[in-house]
Amino acid sequence: MEDTLSDKVEQLVDYIMKWCLWQFHSRAWDRERQNEGILSKTQQLLCGEPVTLETPADKCYWVDAVILVEDFKAAYPWLASMDKRDIKSLMQGLKERINFLTITGSLNEELTDPKY
Repeated sequence: MEDTLSDKVEQLVDYIMKWCLWQFHSRAWDRERQNEGILSKTQQLLCGEPVTLETPADKCYWVDAVILVEDFKAAYPWLASMDKRDIKSLMQGLKERINFLTITGSLNEELTDPKY
């Protein structure tokens, strides 16, 4: 039986939660910006699309994305059989789930503390 898109998203979430320190920024806006930057560049790399590297932040997110793509491909061979449309759906689901877990669903009150 083949995994559903939701199952695949959860596999990628599990990997990020176990192996990626970038999810632990101390402010919500930092997490949101970093999640978007890294996961968007990860999607572009997985789809063979050009990646913008205009700013230092772009370059930083790209480095994390390159490593994430290498690790995802090694750990999840089913990625190789997905087309671009499916990868984009997968990555959108991943972004939504990571944002929920690390920002909107987080009980960490420091994320929204204006003095922090």
